[in-house]
Amino acid sequence: MSDDGWLAAAATLAAIVLYELWHSLAQRRRPRELARSAHASLREEWFSALSAQAGSEILAVQTLRNSLMSATMTASTAVLGLMGSITLAAPSLHATFDPSHPVSQLFTPRLLVELMLLALLFSALASSVMAVRYYTHASFIGSMPTGSAARGRWADAGGAYVRKAGLLYSWSLRSLLLIVPLVAYLLHAYAGPAAAVLVTGVLYGFDRTIAAPPQA
Repeated sequence: MSDDGWLAAAATLAAIVLYELWHSLAQRRRPRELARSAHASLREEWFSALSAQAGSEILAVQTLRNSLMSATMTASTAVLGLMGSITLAAPSLHATFDPSHPVSQLFTPRLLVELMLLALLFSALASSVMAVRYYTHASFIGSMPTGSAARGRWADAGGAYVRKAGLLYSWSLRSLLLIVPLVAYLLHAYAGPAAAVLVTGVLYGFDRTIAAPPQA
């Protein structure tokens, strides 16, 4: 592929990386104004509130079950996308690394984008599977009687588990959205940067849709 292919690939990946770097910095400086960190605190406070309310065990388990099913669906979507991408990319990857090809053809912008696509799909799969794991552990804790000694010992862990599970689930969804510019690039090189700008704009709207809750 020509230098234009490298330029389009660089622009596509740069838009994604720069936005994620900005989001990470903003989350550290203004955590209560961004959806991801604000919702993480919401889940943790939700678990603490239910732990102090007698008779809330069934409500806690039902809510966590719904979240667990959502994470399971994301994991299923990610694994199907990963299997399909490997099936489509394997022949081209094998041909690219053919020793008979010139060294200059061993690494192409298309290969870079394909590898990033596989990495994001694997990230979505791993994150959603780990979210299922944490939601499952939190379900066991949430089903304990609220006034029991065991519930008291595990209450802090339960809050930490739902916080981690929510963050991992959020990242799995984010990874699935971020593959859109990469797929657009594979269809047409110049569609990649345009799709990257569009997707980061959508993510910006999602990340800013939460109003900062009042301080406790």
